[in-house]
Amino acid sequence: QVQLVESGGGLVQAGGSLRLSCAASGRTFSRHVGWFRQAPGKEREFVAAITWSWSGTYYADSVKGRSTISGDNAKNTVYLQMNSLKPEDTAVYYCALGKYSGSIYMPRDYDYWGQGTQVTVSS
Repeated sequence: QVQLVESGGGLVQAGGSLRLSCAASGRTFSRHVGWFRQAPGKEREFVAAITWSWSGTYYADSVKGRSTISGDNAKNTVYLQMNSLKPEDTAVYYCALGKYSGSIYMPRDYDYWGQGTQVTVSS
């Protein structure tokens, strides 16, 4: 069975940076990995994704230019480097493993999820 564990969240001031990690175990062959976030009272929203072959990366408009998603095959880990953080980035961040037949932008396109890591950005 697939397990995903996020880490790296914390409290930072606006303009600061965080590096989130998503460590995966189980069968993840040919499946893309996405990062989503959920703020209080809001639905989960897409943040970034990377294909299994690392051939493509995708970002929400809200984080373009400030975030970089990358993967380390040896560690079976995907990272999300977030810079120039804003208070609006405050949320619980989740990594997820995509469905074989799914796309990349919607939560319904993913079928395994981690427990999340809290990111809080103070002004």
